[in-house]
Amino acid sequence: MFKGRSEGNVVYKCTVRLLEDDEILECEFQPNHKGNFLLEYVCEQLQITEKDYFGLRFIDNFKNRNWLDLSKTIIKQVKDVDPLVLSFRIKFYPADPGRMSLNGKYMVFQQLKRDLRHGRLYCSLNEGATLGSLIIQDELGDYDREIHTENYAQSLRLALRQTDQLERKAIELHKKREPGLEASVVYDEFIALARTLETYGIDPHPVKDHRGTQIYLGINFTGISTFQTGKRLQHYRWHDVHKLNFEGKMFIIHLTFTDDRREVKKHTVGFKCTSGVTCRYVWRCAIEQMLFFTLPSSSHASVMSGGGFFSFGTKFRYTGRTEREIMSERLAALNKDGSNTSPSKRKASSVPATPSSPQGELLDIRYNTLPRSTMSEPLGNTDQASSVYCPDPILETVCEERRGVNGSGVVHSGVGDVIGNDDHLSDYYFRDSFEHSSQESGFTSVIDARAGGPYRQFGVTSGGGDAVPLGFQNSVNNAALIIQQNATNDARIKKFSILHAFIPSFLIVLILLAVSTVFILESESDVFRQIKDWPEMLSLNYQYYQPFKAYMAKTFGGIF
Repeated sequence: MFKGRSEGNVVYKCTVRLLEDDEILECEFQPNHKGNFLLEYVCEQLQITEKDYFGLRFIDNFKNRNWLDLSKTIIKQVKDVDPLVLSFRIKFYPADPGRMSLNGKYMVFQQLKRDLRHGRLYCSLNEGATLGSLIIQDELGDYDREIHTENYAQSLRLALRQTDQLERKAIELHKKREPGLEASVVYDEFIALARTLETYGIDPHPVKDHRGTQIYLGINFTGISTFQTGKRLQHYRWHDVHKLNFEGKMFIIHLTFTDDRREVKKHTVGFKCTSGVTCRYVWRCAIEQMLFFTLPSSSHASVMSGGGFFSFGTKFRYTGRTEREIMSERLAALNKDGSNTSPSKRKASSVPATPSSPQGELLDIRYNTLPRSTMSEPLGNTDQASSVYCPDPILETVCEERRGVNGSGVVHSGVGDVIGNDDHLSDYYFRDSFEHSSQESGFTSVIDARAGGPYRQFGVTSGGGDAVPLGFQNSVNNAALIIQQNATNDARIKKFSILHAFIPSFLIVLILLAVSTVFILESESDVFRQIKDWPEMLSLNYQYYQPFKAYMAKTFGGIF
């Protein structure tokens, strides 16, 4: 990654690899640009309207794959990556690609071809031959006896394990195809077949189950699946997934489902990843897939906490639109276009042109650098949607009750009062709340009478020349004593620190928790056997407790 200066502004350059390996796109961005800026630019060059399905992926210096976060600045995410090379890929495989635009379906077709060539789209021999014949049709056109001779499919890359048998079957099917079909028909047939495969939209993550067997975890719009030698072993639907979290290297799925007897059951499944970083990556991918395909709108997304107690937690906030929002918006656009356009509307090009490098100064390119979630609006009327999709009220300032000030400077409560000076009122409001104002106490009026005022009729003067009745004097003394005691109590309350109460309580709870955990892990009783088999306890035992015991035994000798 290198940078240059143009008109005093720093400009960074990067390379984006497209779905075809020989196609690249040179992009530029500034330090304040967020990930959404690059994705917007690439999708505009490719004329893709459904940009929410796509993403940019890169590999860091530790050889870990990462999706570029669209809501964060680019430079902070890739500051150590040099040279900066991003890959444009489909992040969320659509549940029904047939509803996408023509360019969108073409990108899905390109991605599925890539998955088939890299072994991610697993299929049988007949299915592979059918998909291979469609690839031949797309790249070589209709079958021609004079041009297509011998094994002409050998020059094409159809699958990861491409055999002669696969090539022969693909050629036979290619010969039988009806000539003169448009390219869009080939895309639709290819996508329709690939959509029915169990590995559609699967990016396999290597994990181990509770027996230590090497399997692969796949996540797509239907849920989470486990695979071994290309066959699906288990499938957890999003409807049954209650919670997703991780503990160290352990990725944990909490399930809630109804059995045959219509009884609600809870089950927990754990998978061990290769490292803690990989586990967090798998957890984030699963969270994003689940929210994208299940939430009705992005406004329903809440902050997700993934890490357990010993993983120091990882919070994630979903940004961007959901599939329901995208489909609803496209349906509304199609209805609008259908009513305003004539039947003689020209069909768009079936294949988008290969993009070129950006021209002109970067400052002339007008893009919105804000995250997509802040730009998206709920469907329908804005006023109605805000009341439906906003579960929490808007946060007010310090004075939540819209307190005002009367003519004498006394704070009073009123809905229709207007706040004049926010800074002064906020400070006065806090002082008046904790230190009772002089006009809220009944004793103050009596004391004010000594200085002359409405109580002068009782014979009390400011100079003290007249005698004060004994009962009245005692009441004044008692009032002064009570005020002094209240002031002392207020001072004591102010000296109270929450840390003095929190720290001992936290230490006691931590010690009790540690003692209880050690007791459960060391106990051989059948009572705690089920607790010891929890994925969290297994992760705690093998990743933290056992190494700690070994260290203590080595350091202090036969104590442990």
